[in-house]
Amino acid sequence: MLTQKLPKRRNLLFDRFIAITAIVNLGLVLFDLSYVPWRDFYLRRVPKITQSYDQIKGIEPHRDTASYLATVQVLKQQLTQTGLQSKQTEILLTDLANQSVEMIQSNPFAAVGKAGTLEKIKNRMRDRIYPKNYRGKKSASGAFRTFWSLPHLEANTWQKEINFFDSRIEPLIATNYYRRIGENGEFIDNFWILDLPFTILFGLQLIVRAFFIKRRNPSFNWLNALLWRWYDLLLILPFWRWLRIIPVIVKLDKARLVNLNPIRKQIHQGIVSNFAEEITEIVVVRVINQIQGSVERGELTRLLLQKGNLRPYIDINNVNEVEAIAGIIVQTVVYQVLPKIQPEIIAIVRHNISNALVQAPVYRNLLIIPGVGQMQAQLSEQLATEITTNLYSAIIKAVNDPMAAKLSSQLIQSFTDALGQEIQKKHVITELEKLLYEFLEEIKINYVQNLTQEDLEQILEQLRRVKEMGV
Repeated sequence: MLTQKLPKRRNLLFDRFIAITAIVNLGLVLFDLSYVPWRDFYLRRVPKITQSYDQIKGIEPHRDTASYLATVQVLKQQLTQTGLQSKQTEILLTDLANQSVEMIQSNPFAAVGKAGTLEKIKNRMRDRIYPKNYRGKKSASGAFRTFWSLPHLEANTWQKEINFFDSRIEPLIATNYYRRIGENGEFIDNFWILDLPFTILFGLQLIVRAFFIKRRNPSFNWLNALLWRWYDLLLILPFWRWLRIIPVIVKLDKARLVNLNPIRKQIHQGIVSNFAEEITEIVVVRVINQIQGSVERGELTRLLLQKGNLRPYIDINNVNEVEAIAGIIVQTVVYQVLPKIQPEIIAIVRHNISNALVQAPVYRNLLIIPGVGQMQAQLSEQLATEITTNLYSAIIKAVNDPMAAKLSSQLIQSFTDALGQEIQKKHVITELEKLLYEFLEEIKINYVQNLTQEDLEQILEQLRRVKEMGV
């Protein structure tokens, strides 16, 4: 026992190691996929990560916007040292005004899909310079020229304006970047360098598992052995890396790190619910169509006309089930049902006797005599009770009398034969076939094709209960 548990434990530990490694790899893949769209967020929250990961994506500072921000830094140092009253400050302000106009005209943000960032910068500068009623009618270039001018900085204090630029404009300009393009015409993406160790590990794991699968199944070739664990192939594909979530989920379940049984049951139930309605309707409609086809082809006629040529009926228990069922029903009705409803039967019989007496002319004349009406009520009660009791006794005797049972059987047989002979007549068969075909068509239209999802769920629930009961 101990020797059997050790290999299983080692396999479980190895599966967990691979599963955890796959989770780490999937997290890295998801981060890589989100890096370019969310780079602004990472730049604000974790700038150190962007400094390193920009190299993986071939991202570097854009020369124009980087030069612009560098000039602003020089201006801030100059203002701190000499203030506004210096020739160097005037030169830097003129340079920044010209660079601002150039930035608006060349739009260095568009190459990496950040044209909206430039529009946001322009709107914020218009809001700063112009009144709200006029900012939509003024150019952004004019707003930047006004902002980087001595009169504006003198009138509004340069410290306040520089603080506005540092908090509202510079962070937006800093998000711009340049991304290198490779010889294939695509953006450079060196994520494969980070992904390569994981790919090698998963590839070796797939080969080892395929080897053991092939050894356990000698009829398998290498392709079959590899496809046996097809989901592991998604871990080594250099494209569509987001599909690695599939093998990760499978490995977590196999490593017993996550219990996916409830989710699996929900998926199965969802699939069954989605297809049950169509499948049920198709199957039932097809069965009804087959019955209708049999009726149209005259198979019902042939069945009735070939009464003597029918193949022998196969009895598996030497019991006539129809006869046994009829016997059970008769016994139940006679000994259980009729005694319970005897008062109601007596009341009906009494009512009919009273009506019969009232309709007789002689009795109507006798009603003139006093006391006859009361006698009639007593007489009706006695007659109803006597008739009902005698009739019930006769039924019990008939049920218990073997001769009566034989005569009843002969009556049923004669009735069946006579009914069969009459039905075999051509006009009766034709009318029956027509009515049966139309009846099946009505069932198909009214019940099968209008079957609701709630009805199907109830049917499935009943089937599930039967399965749980072991039927």
